[in-house]
Amino acid sequence: MDDKQLMENLLLLEKGACDLFMHGAIESSTSTVNAAFDRALTESLALQDQIYTKMAARGWYAQDTAEQTKLNQVKQKYSAQQA
Repeated sequence: MDDKQLMENLLLLEKGACDLFMHGAIESSTSTVNAAFDRALTESLALQDQIYTKMAARGWYAQDTAEQTKLNQVKQKYSAQQA
């Protein structure tokens, strides 16, 4: 297993942890439990961003840019649905 595969696995695991912490916060029954999950989610999101940034710097995580016309189409679509 090379460094790229290790980083991909770390990123996937961290994304999974974020998902679990988010659902824990949503389903928490007390404000204390909610705050604990919220803190864990915030820390996990920061770690996920660090992993992503390191991968992107090495060219291991491609960054696609969206065309402005496509962004405008999506924006118009959802703006029309809310009206």
